[in-house]
Amino acid sequence: MSELTLNQESKGFYKLSWLQRIGFGSGDLAQNLIFQTVACYLMIYLTTVLKINPAFVSGLILTVRLIDCFWSPIVGRYIDNRNPKLGKYRTYLLYGGIPLTVAACLLMLPQAAEWSMTMKMIYATASYTVLSMIYSVVNIPYGSIMASMTRDNDEVLILTSTRMVCANIGQIVVQAGFPIGLALCVHSAINWNQAIFMAIGTLPAFIILPCLPMLKRWLGKKGLYYTLLVVGLVGFAILFTIGKFFKVEECNTLVQIAKVMTGVGLLVGSLMWALVPEVITEAEYRTGNRPAATVNALAGVAFKAGFSIAGWITPLVMGWIGFNFATEESALATDPMAWFTVTGIFAVVGFFLLMLCFMGSKENITTTPEKPVTFGEMWQEFKASKCLQLVLSIFVVVFLASFISGPVNAYYTELNKYSAIAQNAILIFTCIIPAILLVVVGYLIYKYPLTDEKLDEINKEIEARNK
Repeated sequence: MSELTLNQESKGFYKLSWLQRIGFGSGDLAQNLIFQTVACYLMIYLTTVLKINPAFVSGLILTVRLIDCFWSPIVGRYIDNRNPKLGKYRTYLLYGGIPLTVAACLLMLPQAAEWSMTMKMIYATASYTVLSMIYSVVNIPYGSIMASMTRDNDEVLILTSTRMVCANIGQIVVQAGFPIGLALCVHSAINWNQAIFMAIGTLPAFIILPCLPMLKRWLGKKGLYYTLLVVGLVGFAILFTIGKFFKVEECNTLVQIAKVMTGVGLLVGSLMWALVPEVITEAEYRTGNRPAATVNALAGVAFKAGFSIAGWITPLVMGWIGFNFATEESALATDPMAWFTVTGIFAVVGFFLLMLCFMGSKENITTTPEKPVTFGEMWQEFKASKCLQLVLSIFVVVFLASFISGPVNAYYTELNKYSAIAQNAILIFTCIIPAILLVVVGYLIYKYPLTDEKLDEINKEIEARNK
């Protein structure tokens, strides 16, 4: 290792090995095996397998996420104020992984299908709430690990790219694998068009994310975001046009291409995680503390707010429009044991990937405040940081765009077999609303003030101050 490299690393600008990058990224793959199952299929499970009223499901998702809005800051504050021997953040991957796996398996217990409706509703509420709370105990410290590995902006970008590639592997495995797994469990024919449509929007991640450093040099940080958003808007326009004026089944190739284009636009959501270390650094510059878990907790709240609004609005508004998940023909098999089996496999594989992340991640930059961070100080940080406010706003909007169409995508490939009212409802949630939200994301990105040059200046001043 050269003297220049050693000098840079002494200032926190660590260069990471691919083993460390992939080890860290495996944690996002692990969590997405569970998170994507909940995001894309839990609503369908509750309404079509357990036959719970969609209005109740809508309220349940909103209530659990509201609880999480209070719970996540508690977790973030707890983590920031402690320094366990196994790692300030890595420790929670180890101790949270086992209960997270168990809770994921219990989320779709097959016996629940035989219970009374009251018991089903109690079971759904308890199991989903517990899973959500445990997930935060793993997800918040995991997100904090990235900011503890290096200050180097280029390394952070590569680390983010690696993490998001792994996350999208988890996404494509769940979105395509879940309907395929259900079909295999019940020995029915696999609807390949549906499985491909559910997952193909993830494909751009494997092409674009590895090229991020090069694309960023060509287009600039904001130029990159704007380009992705425009491609996504065109994709949503094509899907809407086909669904409204043509038969989806007869335009399958164009439909899949358009879905890939929408995935390009929604990929901005993955790139937003690269802004979190920037906000943490800016907070350290102003306050002297590096509140990684606190900021990640707030980012997690914003991320889950977008997800929860989507989960609340989708069944509720689609029911108002005239599409009832409980009474319409289901897009997926409804055998309870099949749902439990597929979910259990994803959860167990996820646990071993979390252990790989625990072993592969190395924390180089961590600080513990001299006095505990209070909730009042967390609120003050939110009010004081325009960067944090903008990033949290982007998180809410972009992930609302990503998840509002998640469960409805399963119905798009066979759009023409539903009533005209149901078709309109499906198109509104798969095309129109996400497109409008991407426009809002573009405006928020325009307002974001931290350039790479500004960040370099901040990092150098922090290191000079510490020295």
